[in-house]
Amino acid sequence: MVSKGGFFMRQERHYEFRERMRQVHRPGRREAGVTPVAGEVLLDETWVIAAPAGAPETVLRVARDLQEYFFDSMDLSLLLVEAGAGDGRKELRLELRPAGTGESIRGAFRVDVANDGIVLEGMELQGLWNGAVYLEDQMNLQEAPILALGKATRTPLMKLRRVHSGSGIDDYPDWQLRAIIHAGFNTIELFVRDLDKTALGYNDINDIIQRAANYGLDTFIYSYMPSYKHPDEPDAEEFFDSIYGELFRRYPGAIGIGLVGESLEFPSRDPNTTGKRWRESMKDGIPDTRPSPGWWPCEDYPAYIDCIKRAVRRVKPDAEVIFSTYNWGYSPLEQRRRFLEALPKDVTLQVTYEIFREKRIGKLSCPTMDYTISDVEPGYYFSSEAAAAHELGIRLSATTNTAGATWDFGTVPYVPVPHRWIKRLDVLEKARQDWGLERLYETHHYGWWPSVIIDLRKASFWQPRAEDLEALLPELARRDYGAEAAADIIKVWQRWADAMEFYVASNEDQYGPWRVGPAYPFIFQPNITRTMGQKEIAFPSAPYAHFGGRIVKTLYQPFENANQSPGPLRYPQDLDRLERMREIWEDGLRLLETTLDKIPARKRDRGDELFLLGSFIRRSIDTVINIKRWWLLNIKLQASSDAKVMLDILTQLEELAAEEIANTKATIPIVEQDSRLGWEPSMEYVCDKWHLEWKIRQVESALREIASYRRMLQL
Repeated sequence: MVSKGGFFMRQERHYEFRERMRQVHRPGRREAGVTPVAGEVLLDETWVIAAPAGAPETVLRVARDLQEYFFDSMDLSLLLVEAGAGDGRKELRLELRPAGTGESIRGAFRVDVANDGIVLEGMELQGLWNGAVYLEDQMNLQEAPILALGKATRTPLMKLRRVHSGSGIDDYPDWQLRAIIHAGFNTIELFVRDLDKTALGYNDINDIIQRAANYGLDTFIYSYMPSYKHPDEPDAEEFFDSIYGELFRRYPGAIGIGLVGESLEFPSRDPNTTGKRWRESMKDGIPDTRPSPGWWPCEDYPAYIDCIKRAVRRVKPDAEVIFSTYNWGYSPLEQRRRFLEALPKDVTLQVTYEIFREKRIGKLSCPTMDYTISDVEPGYYFSSEAAAAHELGIRLSATTNTAGATWDFGTVPYVPVPHRWIKRLDVLEKARQDWGLERLYETHHYGWWPSVIIDLRKASFWQPRAEDLEALLPELARRDYGAEAAADIIKVWQRWADAMEFYVASNEDQYGPWRVGPAYPFIFQPNITRTMGQKEIAFPSAPYAHFGGRIVKTLYQPFENANQSPGPLRYPQDLDRLERMREIWEDGLRLLETTLDKIPARKRDRGDELFLLGSFIRRSIDTVINIKRWWLLNIKLQASSDAKVMLDILTQLEELAAEEIANTKATIPIVEQDSRLGWEPSMEYVCDKWHLEWKIRQVESALREIASYRRMLQL
């Protein structure tokens, strides 16, 4: 329940959000009084769930999932029996079609719904799970155990739908695997740093692969394994076999491996690069301004990838090798095309949807620097590279973030702007038709969360496809928030989608205040020191975190880019846009608050979660606005030689600090009541109550520095 102020009346412990995510079948979905109309059938106590005689445990698991669904969500208790042993009762019968028996598309299913029985036939175990989930989804929309009569065959349009765990980095308990197959993914991703070692630390990788297979899920390896060797060196074949060959000898159940430049540096001999790891790309302390290998389409990179591919395929001939050009999408098409022409044609190319998208805002160049749903259209890098790959006969994959999360707000479960996600999904469907896109990397390490975005992508990635995805929003809003609230919920989503048009996707913001929200520190930039120390501070994080605070840049400043207008030009414009974003977001939040009382009691928690999510994002917008003002004042202070002007600036900084402390305090009750807010799998908790109180202490320390500086001006 929520109070009139819009907040839960209870608090959650750290990681308690996992209990909500674990509940795959939401209890009490059934709406009293819903009855079938012509062309529909109602399942009741006269039905049973029937599994084939001698069915393996994996098939029985699907049957038990359906049984649990009916009991928990539809208040209906159905027996599980052997096919034909239902004593005359109507059967919802499961049938498994093994591989190689006629249906070529793995994961597809057929369903035949009649008044006297239902047959669900899955193409392999994955298809059986997909079919069961489809039936559950249809009944969820009906809010009753009612299905449409007739026959249907559904096949996946996107054959590879890769996802990272939503419960923790490389964390795959059975309940998470079950939630993943229900969310419509078909492949889990593991960050592998060494044999038996993932981003989580020691991990029994074969156990994860086997348990995933029990739910019809494949496993893909995301390689973090260093292999610093030039392909022309005499021992290269043995070297790569000792890493990548051994990887697939050790984990034969993995279906493929994903490679990306930033995790795959090598001693390139391309004179356009440093030829060294990026941390070593300097001489006598002087940085080499050329890109390091991994951030440039080196002329010898295709040969390097080919060595890795050969090592993999000698052990597992059908393993898919995917290489992402994410790190050099900024380079000219001519350079990228030369790389593609030399890339082995049996290596799949992965391209990122929005990154490096060129944008002019006003008179300034403001390209997209990282993952964001503020861009619904793809960048030139994506479209040019996808078209070139199609022309050259290279299989295509895409990094799309269609699980619903991005770096827009680093510690939220998803970005609640379905109208913008719909536009992206429609573009991806066109990319499938035009360029053969059938493989998706749907999220990075920030994972996924059950949301309306998950439902939209499921409707988009299957044939027959829902051609008008926006037309699904009223059904989804009614299902989750009730008929009376549905229209207003859609208006809230639309206002928030409108607000994202004014989002600022710069590196300093997405690696700073957008990443950790109101926990982001405000550092007073004049360096008052007796030890000549630096002003950047370490962002505190759990010692077991994969990245933790290492991917948070605490000394706010423009991170400039050769294709981007400088920060001092951008920031006044950024502030105007962010003020507009805040205004529109606040409109949606106010509407949502007045809508909460329209939501039925059994669905009210959904409204509460959405309100808390919207409130957290609203507080994050304040922090980004305040830190930009803070930086401008700090720069103005240090550029001034007028003591009176400088004293006035210090007063403005003190007022801004007080405003940000108030904003930070207001965030505490939000994160206390939804433990998913303020957490991200690779960083762990970075915007919980402790970090927000740490931020307040840090700003109070900055205020003491400001007071010292004031005294210095009066010496």
